[in-house]
Amino acid sequence: MSIIFRNDFDVNLVRSMADDLYVCQTARVSTQGADSYASGESKGLINFLMENRHGSPFEHEIFTWMISAPIFVWREFMRHRIASYNEESGRYKQLEPVFYVPGPERPLVQIGKPGAYEFVPGTSYQYVNLAEALKLSSRAAYNLYLGELDNGIAKEVARMALPVNIYSTAYVTMNARALMNFLSLRTKSEDSTFKSFPQYEINQVANAMELDFQRLMPLTHEAFVKHGRMQP
Repeated sequence: MSIIFRNDFDVNLVRSMADDLYVCQTARVSTQGADSYASGESKGLINFLMENRHGSPFEHEIFTWMISAPIFVWREFMRHRIASYNEESGRYKQLEPVFYVPGPERPLVQIGKPGAYEFVPGTSYQYVNLAEALKLSSRAAYNLYLGELDNGIAKEVARMALPVNIYSTAYVTMNARALMNFLSLRTKSEDSTFKSFPQYEINQVANAMELDFQRLMPLTHEAFVKHGRMQP
């Protein structure tokens, strides 16, 4: 079985029930919501809700993605318990030999002390050495995994040999309020009131999710950015 190495992520919006109209309708709890949208009042109403942190109207807008990312990225995701996850299970299926290896654009070196650090590019030698080491260890781990399966070892046991850079796929469902909380913590932006320093890989996934948010809820996204990228 051919082993695949990647440095990208799949982020596919598979279902949504999300637009700015719903925010206004739920905020007004009447047909005034729809009327305000038609009259152009929606932008002001959404800004008012965001500025004053009236968050519940944003909980009725729903997004579901199918995302493929390395397991270490999923560990970051699942710190966000205001979401629903269904991930493929290594207990019940043989995991595919797809592994993450950082591309040259990925910063490799951490400088500074905890709480005040940044990541900067590594040298060509550091990148090549890391890439080759990850490929070598991933191949060895997957071959060990296959060997254990061939020996009759249960999938849930054999998977213990696999590293956290193996890809896994999951459905992720969030409402717009939860999504804004996620984006406030998992993207790095100069527009943020409270600066966040997310890991590079989950930042890339979050950026792709934010594009869907911006496309489907442009007024809400604009207000989110305007008010410091804070969850209302």
